[in-house]
Amino acid sequence: MSLGQLSLEDFMEGQVLLIDKPLQWSSYQAVNSIKWAIKKKFNIKKIKVGHAGTLDPLATGLLIICTGKFTKKIAEFQGQQKTYTGTISLGHTTPSYDLETDFDGNFRIDHISPEIIQKNISQFIGDIQQQPPVFSALKKEGKRLYEYARAGEAVEISKRKVHIHHFHIDPSDFPDLHFNVGCSKGTYIRSLAHDFGIALESGAHLSALRRTKIGDFDVSNALEASTFKNMLGVSDD
Repeated sequence: MSLGQLSLEDFMEGQVLLIDKPLQWSSYQAVNSIKWAIKKKFNIKKIKVGHAGTLDPLATGLLIICTGKFTKKIAEFQGQQKTYTGTISLGHTTPSYDLETDFDGNFRIDHISPEIIQKNISQFIGDIQQQPPVFSALKKEGKRLYEYARAGEAVEISKRKVHIHHFHIDPSDFPDLHFNVGCSKGTYIRSLAHDFGIALESGAHLSALRRTKIGDFDVSNALEASTFKNMLGVSDD
């Protein structure tokens, strides 16, 4: 059954929607866009809609969005392995570990060879201890970490265990390292980029990120939010 044939009851009973989140959108914006389209299509005021795993505004790719009764499945989807592609750029660090903030450090890269890069990958495979970025939505004492960061307040962040299933790097575009990584729930790819720079006795930040898979769900089967609206027969007017 196509999206245009789904009834309000279908959405209320539950649908799993695969959405390809665009650059600069928050995950919240993507959910709101889908919710708005469903509400407008059926002229209703309320429907449950949620996503299974946040993507930062500077990341693109797969969001699993659940409607109605299927919002109860969100925790199950969140726990599944995730796969990302992206770029780690060597030589500069940022406070946010990505391009949300300006460079705060410059580092040597002339000592780094493809052999050194490959040699250091192994320490990031399996169970690793990772410190989340201070520019993140995690809470400490009731406040988001990014609230402390933007206020210039120092805050202690505990490391936590995550699992890296695979981590492949193509160094052919040095100092930009294109990668593919499979990881557990709770992994911050920004932290992985930052920590990899330290392992290379240099500095690094995440300059591009795209989520390609969550469990068996693949971004190749995902729709853009605008396509979802068109398939529902909803316009922005």
